[in-house]
Amino acid sequence: MLPVGRILKSYGTDGGLLVSPALPLEDLEKEEPVFIEFDGLQVPFFILDCTPKASRYILHLTDITTLEEADEVVGRDILADLEEEQDGPDFTGWTVYDVASSASGQESGPRKIGVVTGDEPIPGNYCIYVGDILIPLHDDFIVSADPVRRELVLDLPSGLY
Repeated sequence: MLPVGRILKSYGTDGGLLVSPALPLEDLEKEEPVFIEFDGLQVPFFILDCTPKASRYILHLTDITTLEEADEVVGRDILADLEEEQDGPDFTGWTVYDVASSASGQESGPRKIGVVTGDEPIPGNYCIYVGDILIPLHDDFIVSADPVRRELVLDLPSGLY
């Protein structure tokens, strides 16, 4: 369990909580519970509503519906069972080139595909997004990676994009 926020105070009379986040709370899955510790036990709650307010959040959780219930959890951490999602390096913002497309065409040098916009850490098959194209980042495809210039040169199979 990792702390994802701290309850600063109650907010309103309907059980709202003003929370200082340790990470963006809107990224939490609403289907997964968050936990608040009571007498050494982690009690699960589900997020009903999460509204950003400046650098904090107004949070409504199941079973906390009154001012008194909200006041009881003030000062406590909100915990979540987060798994490490990153299976590979972060290439977000790197420019991606393909040498295979230039070998068959009239272009000289690798052809620019685009900029990495995100990743998809599929177990055993780490992939990157270049725009809306999902590219597997297999060792056999990597020609070079330059962290200083933030460039990734790949040799991709034809028809991949």
